[in-house]
Amino acid sequence: MSLRVLVGCKRVIDYAVKIRVRPDKLGVVSDGVKHSMNPFDEIAVEEAVRLKEKKIAKEVIALSCGPTQAQETIRTALAMGADRGIHVEVPLKEMEHLQPIHVSKILASLAKKENIDLIVVGKQAIDDDTNATAQMTAALLDWPQATYASKIEKKDGTLEVTREVDGGLETITVQLPAVISADLRLNEPRYATLPNIMKAKKKKIAKMKPADVGVDTSSHFEVVEVRDPPQREAGVKVEDIDTLVAKLKELGRV
Repeated sequence: MSLRVLVGCKRVIDYAVKIRVRPDKLGVVSDGVKHSMNPFDEIAVEEAVRLKEKKIAKEVIALSCGPTQAQETIRTALAMGADRGIHVEVPLKEMEHLQPIHVSKILASLAKKENIDLIVVGKQAIDDDTNATAQMTAALLDWPQATYASKIEKKDGTLEVTREVDGGLETITVQLPAVISADLRLNEPRYATLPNIMKAKKKKIAKMKPADVGVDTSSHFEVVEVRDPPQREAGVKVEDIDTLVAKLKELGRV
């Protein structure tokens, strides 16, 4: 059985950029700042493409929600080997209030529409670190889930997934269709070659709005203030253990 795979790829501020709070303290500076695909989503795309190369998957569809620039992120996924893209247009101003539940509903709706067998997303995005999209998507679809995947193997009609958990590694078997979230050690994403970047320009990207898949992205909260974390205070050097314990008691740490 060849799988149809839907993979999420979020456009985020590049990991190497130093984040700055906006003067109005209602968000972070994103204008004129380098953006790229969320690193965990890049791993998800790579894994989906590898499944296709192993003949386990027959089609890989890359999905991104966001402004016009999100198409660049989809093109990156297409250059890595995805077959086609879906761009769910969300204006830049509305992106600040787009929550994982909105994205999960979009993923779930498109999974039904496209007859998807497997959804693969990064375990979390580096901008909001929510780590909730995969779990909520699985709940909405009532599909099995395998989060924090560091290895995926196809068995007879099932997937055997090795998960990274607090106590080490856990191996589970999930029936298909399923939702998987990619952890850091699942693979090392490839660099898109120039010929594949050129080919990606000819691949199709379907455009739609959240309403087209029956999803209301209205905000349910208001940002009151965004601020930098407090500066870390300098440490204090102590001569011996007794002084250390005394200092810790003085600070109420022990």
